Amino acid sequence: MKQKLLGMTLEQLQQLVLQEGLPKFTAGQIAQWLYVKKVGSIDQMTNLSKAAREKLSEKYEVGWTLPQEFITSADGTRKYLFPVSCPVGQGYEDSAIEAVMIPDEDRATLCVSSQAGCKMACKFCMTGRQGFHGQLDAAQILSQIITIQESDRLTNIVFMGMGEPLDNYDTLSRVLQCLTESWGFAWSPKRITVSSIGVLPKVKLLLDNHKCHIAISLHDPFPEERLQIMPVQAAYDIRDVVALLKQYDFTGQRRVSFEYTMFSGYNDSKRHADALARMLKGLECRVNLIRFHKIPDFPYETSNTAAIEMFKQRLNANGITATLRASRGEDILAACGMLAGKNKNQGRQE
Repeated sequence: MKQKLLGMTLEQLQQLVLQEGLPKFTAGQIAQWLYVKKVGSIDQMTNLSKAAREKLSEKYEVGWTLPQEFITSADGTRKYLFPVSCPVGQGYEDSAIEAVMIPDEDRATLCVSSQAGCKMACKFCMTGRQGFHGQLDAAQILSQIITIQESDRLTNIVFMGMGEPLDNYDTLSRVLQCLTESWGFAWSPKRITVSSIGVLPKVKLLLDNHKCHIAISLHDPFPEERLQIMPVQAAYDIRDVVALLKQYDFTGQRRVSFEYTMFSGYNDSKRHADALARMLKGLECRVNLIRFHKIPDFPYETSNTAAIEMFKQRLNANGITATLRASRGEDILAACGMLAGKNKNQGRQE
């Protein structure tokens, strides 16, 4: 199996070319072909000598994963399906992942997956229901960004697709370098948001080593209730996650936000709103309220509009900025918590 170039840092490419007996500056040329010109094969790297290209092609490939299909929502949201093969045990397992492109006036946001399936088993999430099928490598993650039709007009990237990004931290960190360093995509970190359910040690690593925004899936301020719907609470108490975040400065360009899915009669009362406000007091942040999208075998419905509005106003009155996130792509199973590695037989394929 050939080694993938896509997802390598400049330092890794420098080590590679020296190992292959090529000039060190060749690494910069390869990086430009991978991340600026976005070529899909070594043969297209035309400022490398033919001998160098042939030598590299013996052991290496660019490593694109192309989308198998896509489906478009009535609201313009587009969901891409990618076939992937992930290491499991001593072999590889074939699976599928999804990426979601959300257009909004002059913005185009891509929701990127970091794993095939997910270990975290949140009760209200379709991805968590399917279990874990493997870690995506850096090339598989970056392919979601490079190979879609909207690649050149993307304005924002959110790691909120399938999987827990911080459970694949080393690979995520390398991808973030490829996205933000001058030799890579050269994106501003403020165009990127990483979402996590609160894997505490990795949250600290992300905050210490990267400047992108962070979003924490909170969903209930009471630990015993959160545990019932999010097993991760047993390992990483949300109170400890918030305490860690309060040690960092979010008054500048980097932001922290909290995702809060609304379940009728479970986490949408005044008691919950007030407890959440107390928990977040003193932290410069935003709470994104999310309507729950119904999935099979989960007993709760989404909160009604009056309950959501009460919750939002109560947070705002306590000095916590809260907004209701618009639901996008629900008709094609592309909304929050609905990604399962397969397309719904609705929408329009092109």
